[in-house]
Amino acid sequence: MNQIVRFSPPEAEAPARMRKRAQARGGNFGVLDIGSSKIVCIVARIESDGTPRALGFGWRGAAGVKNGSVIDPAEAEIAIRAAVAQAEEMADVQLRGVIVNLSCGQPESRSLNVQWPVGGRAATEIDIAAMLHEGRRRAEAEGRALVHALPLGFTVDATPGVPDPRGMVCDNLSARLHVVDAAENALANLALCLGRCDLDVEEVVSAPFASGLACLDGDEMELGTVMIEMGAGTTSVAVFNEGQLWHTAQLPIGGWHVTNDLARGLSTPIAHAERIKTMHGSALEGDDKGEMLPVPQVGDAGDHLARVPRRMIVNIIRPRLEETFELLRDRLDGAGLPRDTTRRIVLSGGASQLIGATELASRVLDRPATQIRVARPHRVRGLPETALGPGFATTIGLLHWAGGHGRPVMDLGAAAPHAGTLRRLGDWLKRWW
Repeated sequence: MNQIVRFSPPEAEAPARMRKRAQARGGNFGVLDIGSSKIVCIVARIESDGTPRALGFGWRGAAGVKNGSVIDPAEAEIAIRAAVAQAEEMADVQLRGVIVNLSCGQPESRSLNVQWPVGGRAATEIDIAAMLHEGRRRAEAEGRALVHALPLGFTVDATPGVPDPRGMVCDNLSARLHVVDAAENALANLALCLGRCDLDVEEVVSAPFASGLACLDGDEMELGTVMIEMGAGTTSVAVFNEGQLWHTAQLPIGGWHVTNDLARGLSTPIAHAERIKTMHGSALEGDDKGEMLPVPQVGDAGDHLARVPRRMIVNIIRPRLEETFELLRDRLDGAGLPRDTTRRIVLSGGASQLIGATELASRVLDRPATQIRVARPHRVRGLPETALGPGFATTIGLLHWAGGHGRPVMDLGAAAPHAGTLRRLGDWLKRWW
């Protein structure tokens, strides 16, 4: 829901100077993707052509993480330290901080309209900084931390779509902002965990936003595309239009829930259910070919193998994927976005690789099959082929963010104060661990 914020110019101190577009990171840096199934760390640098090059790569199976949130800091610390150490050793670099993905804290997305009286003179940098600062302040809610505050455009009197109104004469100026926030306690727990690993949080980037940066081309971001990141513990969505992020949402459901359904429905160990999903998983009706699959039973130590028709596996997987796409459809409908911004669908993440995922998405989301595709991230030099699949989209998107891709023309600094808070908390933790 749009909120209208009206206020008068401040009488006393002028706001801090507004930052220009953030440049690409200099020197070596690290990104960390904390997911429900795996934890990935990449040490990289930005080349002279503006593209990232990976210097070190490490990953471990996730532990202590559920639905994107840290639930066991001690277990998560072990997995994070292992992934980071592997990347550091390969790159011969020691990281002090990382850019980390945001999957925890029930991220929420909303738009905010901020109006500012200029009074018939040329708008200045101080005017714009003041209105954006006030917009950020009004957007903050109790128990929530602002992660992104992205300007979608300015309106100068009756002229919309102005990217930078400085120097333009007007009576009134308004800005349309897209803000993403998350629960403070969940972010604090993330900071606690990383502090135990002797790492600062340099920036936090919304996971579906990062996936879009990794997978979408310029035309898709300009013409309107829904990026659906189907992770292990969560499924998240990012809507891009006019080259910018317009909306995000997240569901506490993902590929792990498919695995759990298989384990329960087939009475098989979870590890084997994951193998069945990977090797034989499908959501296509009639995609059984009369096949019978051997399935070990829980508690049988591999001595007894039941034989189940592949049709039974399809009948377990399909309802869960249908539920996922139905919930996503409801979220998109409830966001009130123009239809042309959500016509194209791009899927990424490990669960998107299930056979029949695109066909099911086409039917449930009511989109032509030609408008739906499963994306692979843009290639990054230095990464092994195994790290270039859809399951690594978020990680690779963090690299592109570090290179300046996707950053707003006017950086409101939403992440900076929060990252500073996390960094101070991390410093405090280091004195105790």
